[in-house]
Amino acid sequence: MIGNLAAKLRLLLPDKTVTAEQWKLLGQEKDGSLLICWLEEKLLEDSTVLQYTVIGHYDRIKNKLQILHRFQMILNIVQATINQSRSLLGYVTKQNSSIEKAVESVEENSSKVEESTVNVETYQAYLMKLDIDKLYNLEIERSKQVRIQFLYREKLQTTSDKFLLLLHQECVMIYTIIFDASVDALWEIKELKHEELVKEFVWAQWDMTNQVLYHIHHRRIPTSLVSEDNDENNMKSTRSNPTLSGLQFHDDLPHETVLNIPLNLPQLSTTSNCGTYEDDVIPLRVHDCSLDLIVVSDSKGMVCVCHHYLYRPMKTQHAVNSLTESNTVHFAYSVTLLHHSCVIHCVIPGIPWSRAKLIRPTFAIYENHYMIVFVQGLLIHLLEIGLNHDPCCHILCGSSTPVASHASYLVPLLDLQNTEEGNYKKQETSGLHHNITETKISYLDGSSIFSNSGSKILTIDLPTLDLVELSITTDFLMDIFRKETSVEVRLGILHYFICHKNDMEIIADLVSIVAEKPRLLEIVRYMQEILIGGSYALVQKNLLADAMPLLTLLPVTTMEEYTSFEIKVNDLNITLSHEKLWNTSVMLLSPQQRLVPYHSDLWTRLWEQLNKNIKDKPRFQPSKIAEKLLVSLACYQPEALSRCSTPMSPSGGFVIATVALGDLLGNRSNKLLDSSLPFTESESCTASKQEHIVSVNLRELSMYLLKNGTQSSTCHIQGSCTALQVHAMATRYVAAQLETSRILCHMLCRAANVDLRIEQERGFMLIDQLDNGKRWLLFMLLERYRYALENIAFPAPQGFTSFFTYLGYKTLNYSMFLQYVQRAVFELQVDVTKIIMADISDTKENTIKKLALLSLLPRSRAKRLLNQWLHPVSLMLRAREHAANILSGEVAQNRGRSFQHRNHHNGLAAFPSADRLSPLDTFLDLLTAKASLAELDFGLLMEATVTSTEDFL
Repeated sequence: MIGNLAAKLRLLLPDKTVTAEQWKLLGQEKDGSLLICWLEEKLLEDSTVLQYTVIGHYDRIKNKLQILHRFQMILNIVQATINQSRSLLGYVTKQNSSIEKAVESVEENSSKVEESTVNVETYQAYLMKLDIDKLYNLEIERSKQVRIQFLYREKLQTTSDKFLLLLHQECVMIYTIIFDASVDALWEIKELKHEELVKEFVWAQWDMTNQVLYHIHHRRIPTSLVSEDNDENNMKSTRSNPTLSGLQFHDDLPHETVLNIPLNLPQLSTTSNCGTYEDDVIPLRVHDCSLDLIVVSDSKGMVCVCHHYLYRPMKTQHAVNSLTESNTVHFAYSVTLLHHSCVIHCVIPGIPWSRAKLIRPTFAIYENHYMIVFVQGLLIHLLEIGLNHDPCCHILCGSSTPVASHASYLVPLLDLQNTEEGNYKKQETSGLHHNITETKISYLDGSSIFSNSGSKILTIDLPTLDLVELSITTDFLMDIFRKETSVEVRLGILHYFICHKNDMEIIADLVSIVAEKPRLLEIVRYMQEILIGGSYALVQKNLLADAMPLLTLLPVTTMEEYTSFEIKVNDLNITLSHEKLWNTSVMLLSPQQRLVPYHSDLWTRLWEQLNKNIKDKPRFQPSKIAEKLLVSLACYQPEALSRCSTPMSPSGGFVIATVALGDLLGNRSNKLLDSSLPFTESESCTASKQEHIVSVNLRELSMYLLKNGTQSSTCHIQGSCTALQVHAMATRYVAAQLETSRILCHMLCRAANVDLRIEQERGFMLIDQLDNGKRWLLFMLLERYRYALENIAFPAPQGFTSFFTYLGYKTLNYSMFLQYVQRAVFELQVDVTKIIMADISDTKENTIKKLALLSLLPRSRAKRLLNQWLHPVSLMLRAREHAANILSGEVAQNRGRSFQHRNHHNGLAAFPSADRLSPLDTFLDLLTAKASLAELDFGLLMEATVTSTEDFL
């Protein structure tokens, strides 16, 4: 809590001698101003206390409280509104009245009708001309709820005014006030006329920002002319569906119905109501306790219909009648996202009835991409509702929130930045801000506490008028990430910080939390979310406007669309599901059907968003590339790969023909982008497996974008995305893939306590210096990192494969290490194999290990390493290959070799001195007959023959 509205406004009263108590909020207008009433007590000269009701208008922008009218008595005013020129005040009172009601009593042989007096609460509506304090009784007295609301215009008019009068379950009327301009400076009301806009309705809400009236009424189900029985037609003619309609009001044009959507509302009765009214004024609604529904909209084109209800799964009448305070019910809410044509359902069973009946959830748009659903002491949910992609990454958590525990019903106040005079607060520091210095609340721009910032929603608790900042802090989400075991919730938090906050430092901290349990299988999904989401976030940085349509084809998250999942939070099982709506656009007026065709407002933007969603193609799936790589990598030959076929250079650079890497990454303000890796980012071979992966990614993505991105289904203009733009986007995305994999590798090394700022060595020498604990943790994390890369076909940083192979060699026992090599987990590049061969001593047992290792290499790579191995087995194998080439007719080049000089031999049986008929002579004669003397390497053959007599195996 950052303060109390009544306490702050009491300091703004001009007369400090009066006592002001019982403050009540009466309404909120389009400019963000608030209407307040309170009870004043004044001590008269004769020592008597005079009590009366006062209505005031608080301007949140200028921080001024204006007293509109002091009544002569105490009135129970429940709602009020003021016109745009602040000259007219409309208000509604609620008082107890006695009415005569006929009651029929039945006796043994006769019945008679008796009249009794019943006390009921009645609503009355009034209009007051403030400058002359003239009161107009609108002659409205109802036991059903009554509300009054002035219409606001884009351009202020002084000759007329309009206001709405809403009578629950009766009608909605619009009143037109005509002023008499002939009387100087008075502008008295000349004429007051009204007409009926809406007939009987069960619920209504006024959207002050967009000047829209939402209401729910019942429509009869249309009967079919054919193929139905008369009984079915009769049944349909008596049934009706609740329909949500929207009336858009204009300055000089008639209102128009822009929305008609059938609703599926549980427990909505068409004949009766519960008869109890809460009389809450923000947002301005007309409803009883049988239907708690709120429409939350944003002028960017988002409309959310939020409905909260309670139910029990048992349907018997006995179960309904047995509902007591100790029984439990299901708390549920649904959010219908019209801009995404889907409904999000959430059900939480096991809530005690004594607690559930008091629940009033708060729904508010948060940071343009999320909706907060808050219930004090029970839950706080972040539902993803943004326009960029389909809703899938939701964050569900329990009641451990930074909001004061005594808050009962929080409602968001209007964001001053979205009002007409919102810029005024940037020029003038609010005086109220200086009055609450004791709360230590201050902003850098000097704004008031009564303005909402991007990550904070200013709410007010209606019963107590406490001001509460509803915000989701980084520490709160990190704590949820640490405690929560649900994969979906953790993925939602990762997506929030990657794609919406773009804070890779926080992601590094979350990776460190995950690294505390490296054996978890879910860690791979977290890494894949970072890779895919991070690549998307890098691509959309500094992206040109003409390439934006292609962005809708790139993958943004690993979460599947419209999936259901269940989590357990604080012993409560929370189920979240999605339901797809079809043909939502037919329920709206198209732009050409509007009174002012193609006039840009909430509904035209909503229409465009719906059409865009219908025509959008599915996003590119990296897993399909991984399936293709299963075949291509099995047949992969590094020596046959051309260097010119990929944008990756074997020298360690990354060549991008269409965009510079510096432009792609911006100014690299993030320290993670400049952080070095624990190995040298270069490849010693002429072509690598990672180069092939980059090549396939570039080719497949280019083809996908070319197929789906140059059509009108994705672009707003036919053919606006050219082939050059497609290639630029594909190259940009592949470069972002490589950079994101590099960033994640650095995060994992930091999570394994391998601090490169302290370690002096890099590469293989760094691994040798690590202790066993760090080495094991680093291997576990990098093993899952490699698996995550493989499943979504992401390239690894250059130099990673050799570093990972040597890390595995030092961490695992040798037999396990060979199994990893055989399963293609470890890739034996020349540099790492040479180090491993040198690290293994030349004992009899280790010689067999080396031979097993060389047998796993490609032929050319094994031959290259065999030539460098100074061991008798190497001589024998090379001599055998040389002899086999000669005998098979292949011409082999006589390559230079290093001779081994040995002083002692076990025997010279191969070289008899008498007859000269040794097997070697006979074999050399056979070779001479097959090839010329220049092609024979006699030295190699003779040395191998001598070496074969030694006992080295």
